[in-house]
Amino acid sequence: MLNHKAAVSLLAADGLAISCDLHGMAGNPSLVFTHGFGQTRLAWQASAATLAEHGFLCLCADARGHGASDWHPQGAYSIDQFINDLELVAGFAGPSAVLVGASFGGLVGLLAQARRPGLFRALVLVDITPRWETAGVERILAFMRAHPDGFASLDQAAASIAAYLPHRRETRSPQRLQSLLVQRDDGRYRWHWDPALLERIAENGERHQAALIEAARQIRIPVLLLSGSDSDVVSQATIDEFLDLVPQARHVVVPRATHMVAGDRNDLFTDAVLSFVRTLPQGRN
Repeated sequence: MLNHKAAVSLLAADGLAISCDLHGMAGNPSLVFTHGFGQTRLAWQASAATLAEHGFLCLCADARGHGASDWHPQGAYSIDQFINDLELVAGFAGPSAVLVGASFGGLVGLLAQARRPGLFRALVLVDITPRWETAGVERILAFMRAHPDGFASLDQAAASIAAYLPHRRETRSPQRLQSLLVQRDDGRYRWHWDPALLERIAENGERHQAALIEAARQIRIPVLLLSGSDSDVVSQATIDEFLDLVPQARHVVVPRATHMVAGDRNDLFTDAVLSFVRTLPQGRN
């Protein structure tokens, strides 16, 4: 089966454009992919292409302030905006979609599903739980804060990523990095996300944990939690708490994977998603 790919732009309630890629054929069961904080829809492209070949329609969205989606002109971001955007994307994907959400994208999915219980028919949460390990999140944020003035060259950016991800055997080539960075008028390369997100969304993220825990309690649909064996963002304690909150959830550990599960072990990640969605009833739960 061929992987048909198309670009789609959706207009959010406040006028911002949300950029998406569609992989697969219309009419197939839908999977909605939401990336982690500071990532883009391209984090999913290998998995989406494979799953499209297996008969799924995969919608990969750039969150506002990320990738090709619009940045808020005043940098005024809120969690409610991300929830509203996800509802918009889910509506475009059609009824009975399954959410695959990594890290921040998974947390937004939990909140959206609790607010609208019919939004998705199942959730796949990728290395995230309502309570997380602060040290692991701080490590990620420290990397995101490390280069406020960007990079002088793509080679410099590649070296920075290689130092951040020393377990990756293959270093990203400067050419591959062009999709993650944007060259500004001063000639320097900066990440493809709005720096205002760090102050408005990432800082003091623990203040949302009570709402996330309550949202998890309200989830009644099938859930798959995928965690990396070497993750420093989730732990056995946070996983056990989540499984107590969502007793119908399944948990699969992806070996030799960090928090970046899909990037570290894309084959195992994709196989786990495929195995899970194939067990779901065809209609809405």
